[in-house]
Amino acid sequence: MAAIGTIAASGSVNAPAAARIDWIDYAKGICIVMVVMMHSVLGVELAAGETGFMHVLVAFAKPFRMPDFFLISGLFLPLVIDRDWRTYLDRKVVHFAYFYVVWVTIQFGFKTPAFAAETSWRDAGLLYLESFIEPFGTLWFIYLLPIFFVVTKLTRRFPPPAIWLIAAALETARISTGWTAIDEFCARFVYFYSGYLFAPYVFALSDRARSHPPSALAALAIWALINAGLVEAGASEWKIVSLVLGFAGACAIITMGTLLARAQWLNFFRFCGEHSIVIYLAFFLPMAATRTLLLRTGIIPDIGTVSLIVTLVGVIGALAIWQVALRFGAGFLFERPAAFWIAPKKAGPILQAAE
Repeated sequence: MAAIGTIAASGSVNAPAAARIDWIDYAKGICIVMVVMMHSVLGVELAAGETGFMHVLVAFAKPFRMPDFFLISGLFLPLVIDRDWRTYLDRKVVHFAYFYVVWVTIQFGFKTPAFAAETSWRDAGLLYLESFIEPFGTLWFIYLLPIFFVVTKLTRRFPPPAIWLIAAALETARISTGWTAIDEFCARFVYFYSGYLFAPYVFALSDRARSHPPSALAALAIWALINAGLVEAGASEWKIVSLVLGFAGACAIITMGTLLARAQWLNFFRFCGEHSIVIYLAFFLPMAATRTLLLRTGIIPDIGTVSLIVTLVGVIGALAIWQVALRFGAGFLFERPAAFWIAPKKAGPILQAAE
């Protein structure tokens, strides 16, 4: 996963696919840290049977944490959606399927003994096979992305407003079948499709925030107050309100990423964004290990502090695993080998992450 150049000035949907846009990396970095934070905090609180101060941050981020990630994932789709099916499936389906298979197998390698102890080795094996139908654990995001890419390409000849309205209706309908892929598709597709459909407006929003920082900061303050108020009141889960908050929060994170990129502050988030798929794939192991260690030893009594430490170790530990893998010849964990490409590989180094 070689890092490549970043466009430091205002980005454009017409920018070369091989170039990075700084505010997108900041926004993705914020999102991936929030994802790790959510799993870390809720995992610690569930195991401990109590909540800490980090719970407030997780609740605040819930309305927009995943909507922003999916919206950003769709931003560059206009550049590639008309590729031939072979190339498109290679980049948008096989790519993510490879990492899903590798990392669901790794996760099961760590969890199978516990599963087998609770049931049997046969049931544990069946659960592994079921994970290819029912996304397993934290990996549902990369399971769902290829479905979004394929559905968007298949429907590109249909009127976009009609597709968007159907997607918005699915989010509002609160579909609950018990199957993660179906339920999350209905809840999230509208954000991914919006990234694809409204990409020029998203880049225009970033340009405006970069040109008018005081206005952008004022808008962020207003958004934060409204989002926090609706979350506290329990209204953030209401129909229509959740949809509006998802888009408002996505716009806020894009604005925040743009302002951070403009000032070149908190480059840690930018680095996390550049390697978001690395963190997403590997954070579960250092997160789980640190949670178990801290809770069993009781060395830190405050649950909020434990949650914060587990979050930081989850992020940093994932990056450390990536570096160790590269140094010991296990780069296949984070970079798809040539044998698993079904279309010619792009020339030059690229970062294999969701475009």
